[in-house]
Amino acid sequence: MENFNKVAKRMISAALQAVDPFNLIIEQCQLKDNELVIGRVKRNLTQYRHIYVLGAGKASAAMAQALEKLLGERISGGLVIVKYGHARPTQKIKILEAGHPLPDENTLEATNQLLQLARAAKKDDLVIFLLSGGGSALLEQLPDGVTLKDLQKLNQLLLGCGANIEEINAVRKHVSLVKGGQLAKQIYPAELVSLILSDVIGDPLAGIASGPTAPDDSTFEGAWRIVLKYGLSEKLPHSIQQRLERGKGGQIPETPKANNSVFKKVSNIILGNNLLALKKARETAQQSGFNALILTDRAQGEVAEISKLLAAIFERNFSEQELTRSPGCILLGGEPTVTLRGNGLGGRNQEMALQMLLHLQKVERPFYFCSVGTDGTDGPTDAAGAWIDHRSFQKARSKKLDIEAYLQKNDSYHFFAKLDQLIKTGPTGTNVMDIMILLF
Repeated sequence: MENFNKVAKRMISAALQAVDPFNLIIEQCQLKDNELVIGRVKRNLTQYRHIYVLGAGKASAAMAQALEKLLGERISGGLVIVKYGHARPTQKIKILEAGHPLPDENTLEATNQLLQLARAAKKDDLVIFLLSGGGSALLEQLPDGVTLKDLQKLNQLLLGCGANIEEINAVRKHVSLVKGGQLAKQIYPAELVSLILSDVIGDPLAGIASGPTAPDDSTFEGAWRIVLKYGLSEKLPHSIQQRLERGKGGQIPETPKANNSVFKKVSNIILGNNLLALKKARETAQQSGFNALILTDRAQGEVAEISKLLAAIFERNFSEQELTRSPGCILLGGEPTVTLRGNGLGGRNQEMALQMLLHLQKVERPFYFCSVGTDGTDGPTDAAGAWIDHRSFQKARSKKLDIEAYLQKNDSYHFFAKLDQLIKTGPTGTNVMDIMILLF
């Protein structure tokens, strides 16, 4: 049997290729004569006066490059907002950089320029919007009276109060003029086709980059209930408190809902997601002779719990072979979380690998496990993740590395740096959450 490490590297490479934003556009968008075909969506380009390309997200510059290759001179103009350092050379589509993960002054200025183009689009024009992870921070227009400082304070309160991502988004959407379908409203009456790379579990259109082109079912009333639930009403900046109260009282229009006529002219299309990456990784494992299965593409919750469950499944499979025969491969995808207790260096993928080593330290039979962030960045480190195998525990012991002590400090980066078992891909240009591979 081929070396596990080599197989895993090929699997990761294949998975990243499958969700490369440039490749996704080229593979899934076809131009047949004058007809643009994207899956079941077909648009005759001769019926449009202008075609504008807009977008926001970490992967949106690569998507813009591919769309330029496909449509060329048919593009009348465009503007895409990306994270600092993620710009790419384009000819017809302007690329602007802004702050991520927190919006900054450049976010507001870039969004203002994007909206000028959006509003220039008329009913016989087509707008193609390129949306990917990070779009929530990169695309922002604030209501009158709300400052960038107010928004940053709100984000700080929401992220620190224990609210889940759905609750956080519900509040954010009601302190924005572009989130929660409001961008679609500003583009109307032009035709809108939104091409989306999903970085959210389950691919909910309203949740990816705060759903700027999708209907929103949250309300001002619901947003205010969330504020009360977490005791934030007295801590909020006055401008935001005032806006939510006015919205709750019906003095500010709600975000557009599914029955809004705006959405009759909107098509939202998911081009790539975590499952697509997992399927390509599985195919690569099968080509190498492994019996491979995808356990889930929706892994969420604490890394400590997911690792414990995966280790139990793995050990039971050794004795019963209930899931798959050896040589076997189990794949997971998703976005687990880590509750920080220490002030060490690491990320959720490195922490996942370290937790797995804790649970599998007594396994002597050959195995290999890795966890990788598909964007190439795991936490505030230069690593995408880390790997372990059946020799890692003895290797750590010989270097006097205490697994539990490193977990206590959340210092997985330095643990794996000492073992030379970090995975470094560099920025990949894509983002569909995390991939976990177990070979045995």
